[in-house]
Amino acid sequence: MSILVTGAAGFIGMHVCKALISRGEHVVGIDNLNDYYDVALKLARLSCINEVGNFKFIELDFSDQKKLQDALCRQKITKIVHLGAQAGVRYSIKNPSAYVQSNLVGHVNILEIARNIDGFEHLVYASSSSVYGGNELMPFSEKHAVNTPVSLYAATKKSDELISQSYAHLYRIPMTGLRFFTVYGPWGRPDMAYWLFTKAILAGKEIKVFNNGDMRRDFTYVDDIVGGIIGCLYKAPIDDGRYYIDNSNAPHRVFNIGNNKSENLLEMIELLEGAIGKKAVKVFLPMQPGDVKETYADISAIEKDIGYFPSTSIQVGLPSFVSWYRQFYEI
Repeated sequence: MSILVTGAAGFIGMHVCKALISRGEHVVGIDNLNDYYDVALKLARLSCINEVGNFKFIELDFSDQKKLQDALCRQKITKIVHLGAQAGVRYSIKNPSAYVQSNLVGHVNILEIARNIDGFEHLVYASSSSVYGGNELMPFSEKHAVNTPVSLYAATKKSDELISQSYAHLYRIPMTGLRFFTVYGPWGRPDMAYWLFTKAILAGKEIKVFNNGDMRRDFTYVDDIVGGIIGCLYKAPIDDGRYYIDNSNAPHRVFNIGNNKSENLLEMIELLEGAIGKKAVKVFLPMQPGDVKETYADISAIEKDIGYFPSTSIQVGLPSFVSWYRQFYEI
């Protein structure tokens, strides 16, 4: 029996694969290895997983339904961790079709795989804090309305939640959606602010600080995120008539998964400066289209139901990332 992980060559996907393998699971990973960012980094992540063993990698685009079905027809999948998606808020403005194809068509294809597996146990999928849009009620709660996305990326993630709800209702597939809050750490994503800042500061180049620095984020260390994903995966919602979501007894729930603390962007930059040993050259710019001023996760629901509680502060996590970055790039 195997667990399928989509986006296996991605940042979170790599860490999830390693964590599952360390538990004695056999993991089947899929990824299309697109060039949204450096493919060499993705290949290095895969090598890191392969060193652990008990891993089968299949390169494919899960938005291609036939190729996906053909690739998995002989795999005995019992659970799925669906992390693969086209990420990035700003890129969704430049290339909307990539988000429709991966995040909508691809998501439905994965649900179809789950629907057609006898005895399928649980699908955990990635949503995003972006679904909260311009919500100014802090901290963000799963009970808040999320009907006003400010980017196409956010709209696709909200759509994924709605599509998943319909599949859980119709086919009684146990599913859990996780709204990730600014995940960071070793092997991270090169399009994220903490990575861009680290790279620029080390090179003595300017960093772009949007909204003149008046921004806050709930930064969540990758090890904490992975612990929450694994905890959810092995505790599927039971189809016993209870209401996991208002007005529905489908076995589908949605959780925030964050650090439960909103951090100032300028303070994050100061921590990077301290870890690097070099001051940043800041260029202050206005807010970018599709971005939001603040995120802050209420994690009481996942804490109560799963026992999730993050333990890594940015005072520990950011220096850990910088240390990894220096080692990986031999700086």
